[in-house]
Amino acid sequence: MRILALGGPGAMGAVAVRVAAGLPGVTEIVVADRNLDAARALVRRLAGTGGTPMRALTVDVTDDAALRAALDGADVVLNTVGPYYRFGMTVLRAAIATGTHYLDICDDWEPTLRMLDLDGEARAAGVCAVVGMGASPGVSNLLAARAVRRLDHLQDLYTAWPVDVSGSGDDEQLSDPDGRPGAAAVHWMEQISGDVAVVSGGRLVHRRPLLPVTLAVPTGRSGTAYTVGHPEPVTLHRSFRPAGEAASLMVVTPGTVAYLDVLRRDIDAGRLTNETAAADLAKPSPLRTLRATAGAVARKGPGSLPPFFAAATGSRHGRPVTVLARLADTPGASALIDDMAEATGIPLALGLAQLLDGTARRPGVHPPETAIDAERFFLDLARHVPALPGGAGPLDGVAIDVTPIG
Repeated sequence: MRILALGGPGAMGAVAVRVAAGLPGVTEIVVADRNLDAARALVRRLAGTGGTPMRALTVDVTDDAALRAALDGADVVLNTVGPYYRFGMTVLRAAIATGTHYLDICDDWEPTLRMLDLDGEARAAGVCAVVGMGASPGVSNLLAARAVRRLDHLQDLYTAWPVDVSGSGDDEQLSDPDGRPGAAAVHWMEQISGDVAVVSGGRLVHRRPLLPVTLAVPTGRSGTAYTVGHPEPVTLHRSFRPAGEAASLMVVTPGTVAYLDVLRRDIDAGRLTNETAAADLAKPSPLRTLRATAGAVARKGPGSLPPFFAAATGSRHGRPVTVLARLADTPGASALIDDMAEATGIPLALGLAQLLDGTARRPGVHPPETAIDAERFFLDLARHVPALPGGAGPLDGVAIDVTPIG
């Protein structure tokens, strides 16, 4: 199949292209970007990888005619052009119109809802679209699926990802090579401001972000993480119907969450835009740093929480239990989590692998947990991250811990 990699030269897109080049069934990869020089540079760097032919193409996703022309020549599009609250719907609509299968790493909850609403149009067009197939969302959704399957009844469901606790590498995504705020940083500002989607009392509701959630999970781990706008509560609510609470959490130090809260207040008050807040995050201002210092004192830290996990509470065989699904404690897992480009790009390509062989080619718009075979995904992930298997987890690199409540 012919693959169009939109935004391929970006950090996450480049990883996805590298892995996709070695997948069976890929006959050509077109690396497309508004910056043709960057696209050509990636093609040169990956020339011969997996023996898959590659070429570069100029595409600006805001040019509908050019976008559709590029999609017309592809069987599948990997869309890594963000932020998705600006460009996600544009690319998905064009993919449906051209009959092109679609995968992305959308990490904004509002466009995720709108994209899921295109399910009927995608089914009518015979298009399979998987939305949010990265690290979080993506791996987090599949960890949640593994946890939920251990329960007969689901009460609460949380997914969590690291910001600055384990050297997750997010700071590398704050600025583009030209010094402008990166799409990931702009997205982050969007998701720590305004109201975000969470589940409360079994219903999808809107709350302000950066609220503390204190958890005690199996293996004696406990600590506090903070809510953030992300697609997981939206899609997991649809897929698994937790009766209680569900949210996406950041595992973050008190100092960082206090600074984010200062930015949140200034964005909500109109003193900053997402772009100017992202620039401030890359180079913190002395005044906001001073304001954050006072707030950090009252914040609780992550304690011994794992850096990246899904935690589900409910009942099994009539007994209340908590299930923790996490990547096993191995050097490979740590290395993967520490490099967000790898942690996001590899899952995108492994989602593509399941679409290529028909495992995940059901028409419609789907979140990862309903389209991707989780067991196979983690086995594939372990093969692509050689140091991941072993340690405390099984051969697929995932540790599942269950603890009775009370």
